[in-house]
Amino acid sequence: MNMTLRKISLLLVVCLALPGAALAFDDKRDKQEEANTRSVQGFVNDPSDNPVGSAIVQLKNTANLQVRSYITREDGRYQFHGLSNNVNYELKALREGMSSPVRTLSIFDTRKKAIINLKLEPKK
Repeated sequence: MNMTLRKISLLLVVCLALPGAALAFDDKRDKQEEANTRSVQGFVNDPSDNPVGSAIVQLKNTANLQVRSYITREDGRYQFHGLSNNVNYELKALREGMSSPVRTLSIFDTRKKAIINLKLEPKK
């Protein structure tokens, strides 16, 4: 009986310790992911430098050609998080017959939080 009680106690200790170990592992993984990722943000403006809400900002991963989109807020702000440090990205904005020139977030840009503002121009 005493041996069974010890086994149960040991099992209980192990079960209680596992969630804490898993959380510590998750924290470590999150920090590693943060170290290997970056973000980009900025504003979309019209030709008169007014902020453009509801513009579509497209972020293209040049390695796998995946495109992510973001609809700007009323103040023209956009943001993308969790971007790889080892990939070039292309950004452009679109809204009602206008588009911005394509801008590149390069692998050589070492900023963790890059700021790239986009200015709409009439399509030619």
